[in-house]
Amino acid sequence: QVQLAETGGGLVQAGGSLRLSCAVSGGTFSSYTMGWFRQAPGNERAFVAALIWGGYSFYYADSVKGRFTISRDNAKNTVYLQMNSLIPEDTAVYYCAASTKPLSTYHSGSYSSYAYWGQGTQVTVSS
Repeated sequence: QVQLAETGGGLVQAGGSLRLSCAVSGGTFSSYTMGWFRQAPGNERAFVAALIWGGYSFYYADSVKGRFTISRDNAKNTVYLQMNSLIPEDTAVYYCAASTKPLSTYHSGSYSSYAYWGQGTQVTVSS
């Protein structure tokens, strides 16, 4: 079975940085489409970033473009989300997600496209 585990969340001041990690076990990680989503209190789960088409393409939500970077290390079976210039609006629980099927840009932004999810890690940005 495919299992995901996020780490790296915490409390940071506005303007600071965090790097989230998502360790993946089971299956063939290098072939997965990987995504990051976030959910703030009272809000629906929202798309943040994705690696699509076998990890050769990148897709970001407009709200994080230029600040967040998604990457993967196939040797470590890990996907990362580097978050810079954090603002209070980034406060949320961040979830890692995986699809064993290739996804288009359109479908990679929908949480229903991903069959596997981690438990989430809390990111809190203070001001």
